[in-house]
Amino acid sequence: MEPFINIRALIIDMDGVLWHGTQPLPGLTDFFQTLRERQIRFILATNNASLTPEEYVTKLAKMGVTVSQNQILTSGTATALFLSKRVNPTETRVFVIGEDGATQPLVDLGFTLTGLYEVNNDNNGASKRGADIVVCGKDEGLTWHKLATATLNIRAGAEFIGTNPDTTLPTEHGITHGNGAILAALTAATGAIPTIIGKPEPIIYQQALALLGVERDETVAIGDRLETDILGAVRTGIRSILVLTGISTEEDLKESDYQPTWIMPDIRALTQALQDLVSPIPE
Repeated sequence: MEPFINIRALIIDMDGVLWHGTQPLPGLTDFFQTLRERQIRFILATNNASLTPEEYVTKLAKMGVTVSQNQILTSGTATALFLSKRVNPTETRVFVIGEDGATQPLVDLGFTLTGLYEVNNDNNGASKRGADIVVCGKDEGLTWHKLATATLNIRAGAEFIGTNPDTTLPTEHGITHGNGAILAALTAATGAIPTIIGKPEPIIYQQALALLGVERDETVAIGDRLETDILGAVRTGIRSILVLTGISTEEDLKESDYQPTWIMPDIRALTQALQDLVSPIPE
């Protein structure tokens, strides 16, 4: 196994790594205390687009951890940044299946959000203008009407964007469906394949590296899911740690064509490894 050295920065997943739903995983506060003591930079990069960075700051504060908004990168934020570099936000209309974490970054960058049944070539003959882009993220308020509006817009030619492809989500209740299940429904209804912004595509990791200002060989990605967190790290060319407190198991590793650099049972083990093997970086 590769030596656990030369680690200046971490890109850390949250669901299944730091918590299950509203329940923090053991060792959470010690982990962040160690990062600060060792002066290790970090970005919390999550495929979950349901919350805004501000809401994640609040969630972590309730768990006893203080972070700033600029240390959080969600797939919702990454999606808005990605789209803003490809189109003029002030001239672009977007229909969103998603919560505040997906809608607010788009609004902040100047995109116009469309409502239910605003679709080009409306069958009722009204002069409505539909969406240029459909963005789909985790949405606990998902309805038939939202799915219908997304389907109609995609069929009318709107670009189809998925904030992330996670088919499942670890929660305090157990493993439930994730955004990938919604994407699958829309693909079944339209035949369109979404462009994915979150992991395992490199986009969100590349954005995190830019925010951290460090080299790839000094950075390690931490996640609980082989097919997103770890594959995304492989595609980005950075090392990775799989923690076994979320979705992927040791049995899954046996079937995988790609592997994490290291495997650890939880963040307590990771904290100990950082304390034992990483020397503090001088200011």
